[in-house]
Amino acid sequence: MLCNVVVNENSYFKIYKPYGYLSQFINNQNKRRNKKLLSDLFDLPEHVMAVGRLDEKSEGLLLLTTDGKFSNHITSSKIEKEYHVMVDGLITEVQIEALKKGVEITVNGKSYITKPCHVELLKDTSHIYDRFVRDKKHGETSWIKLVLTEGKFRQVRKMTSKIGYPTLRLVRTRIGDYSLETMQPGNIEEINY
Repeated sequence: MLCNVVVNENSYFKIYKPYGYLSQFINNQNKRRNKKLLSDLFDLPEHVMAVGRLDEKSEGLLLLTTDGKFSNHITSSKIEKEYHVMVDGLITEVQIEALKKGVEITVNGKSYITKPCHVELLKDTSHIYDRFVRDKKHGETSWIKLVLTEGKFRQVRKMTSKIGYPTLRLVRTRIGDYSLETMQPGNIEEINY
């Protein structure tokens, strides 16, 4: 499902990064030789870059651009990033409040307290693309909405694990004013900046 896109100077796109893909176009590491890359989905010139990252097991909104200033703006702490997260177990208000206040995680081998953020239980997940994660016989799950203004390495996964509810599925649904809306995995749309 390779999509050809014509890129002009300072072009901007949003994609729905599917599960199982790295947020990069070129593989420069031997240990990742067999990994799926965005270049497997989209035929874009080399100067197009991903704005921020989603790890291989995460999915959802990823912005692409040729504009370094746009990239710096989007990755700044001024811009909210919204994640819809399936966790292992039935999360309680106590754990939601802990996430809101900030939890201690490890970043680059050092202890770090996450910034206060917005967290709420998601009761309606009909807007999330349905993908099998695990059989129900392995236990109950919950969905939460988590809105951050920071983006440490694997932060959301570390936060939910810290409170005893490991992340089973992570979908980024919004970055600032840009959102997935009705996009499906592998879709790409040109956006304005």
